[in-house]
Amino acid sequence: MILKILNIAVCIFLLSVVCAAQENATSLDKMGSKLYSSKNYSEALEYFNKSINLDSNNTDTWIHKGNAEKALKNYNTSIESYNKAIKLNSSKAAAFTGLTDVYMIRKDYANALAAVKKANELDPKNKGNWVREGQLLQLQGELREAVTEFDKALTLDPKYRDALYRKGLSLMASGNNSEAVNLFDQTLAVDPKYKQAYNAKGLALEAEGMYPEALQEYENALKIDQAYSQALNNKMHVLLALKKQDEAIKIYVKI
Repeated sequence: MILKILNIAVCIFLLSVVCAAQENATSLDKMGSKLYSSKNYSEALEYFNKSINLDSNNTDTWIHKGNAEKALKNYNTSIESYNKAIKLNSSKAAAFTGLTDVYMIRKDYANALAAVKKANELDPKNKGNWVREGQLLQLQGELREAVTEFDKALTLDPKYRDALYRKGLSLMASGNNSEAVNLFDQTLAVDPKYKQAYNAKGLALEAEGMYPEALQEYENALKIDQAYSQALNNKMHVLLALKKQDEAIKIYVKI
């Protein structure tokens, strides 16, 4: 009887130790998350590592560690952290999103596409991931399929700037310049300071032989960023098309 009581007491003690460790691990993870939010990635990582040392089964902490490693450009350890989280809980979309970002940075588009497809499967209401999938398809030249993914993002948010812009790029690359211009206009209605949309609109207009209109869009982009090299190059080319060699040469000597 006494032995049974002792065993129960030991079990209660061990359980309290485990619970205390988990509580401390959670507190460390929260502190690390605060530091991460303030972009103090190195210190955040220290807290995530301390948290994992106390409780290595917390999926969210492994994801947070992966995010911090990614921010510090430690891509191999970032991938390892996300994969550890997935091993613990394969239903965490955030781990697959993190993997997608790292693989995109490393230009490993095949693995990035596989990861983002899984993320979208788990969390179909994440508009950013639909754009990621579309962008990856776009990079592989699958323009029609990319448009389908951008449309999924736009179904969730019709004014989602990145989806409007990316869809416009796919349509322009497919030769549908008029519809692309319409999408770039929608993009600029959402964000009038988005220089890339002015530049892309200029390219679409230039492709249609509308050189004065294209020139205006390049100038709009340069009003936002005078050193924007793509807009400068495009402006130079359209000036040459308009037989304004002197103005084009002035840009050429600057770039």
